[in-house]
Amino acid sequence: MGIVAWIVLGLLAGAIAKVLLPGRDPGGLIGTTVIGIAGAFIGGWLSAKFLDKPIAKDFFDAATWGSAIVGSLVLLIAYRILFGNSRD
Repeated sequence: MGIVAWIVLGLLAGAIAKVLLPGRDPGGLIGTTVIGIAGAFIGGWLSAKFLDKPIAKDFFDAATWGSAIVGSLVLLIAYRILFGNSRD
């Protein structure tokens, strides 16, 4: 997969993470989008590095999507813990 595919995957993973973890985020829509993209990259890298699961060449690989969504969820939770709900 190329860099554009990872960005699209990150956008979709961030949206899915937002649906799974509703609520107001400190960064709003742009912050959640950036977190989704970063989560996809980090989740894919961690999956390849520590779980010995190579990054698939296919866009529709379930393991790649799962790692991207989990990475986005972890980053979204960490972001909420670190920055709180500053939009109150």
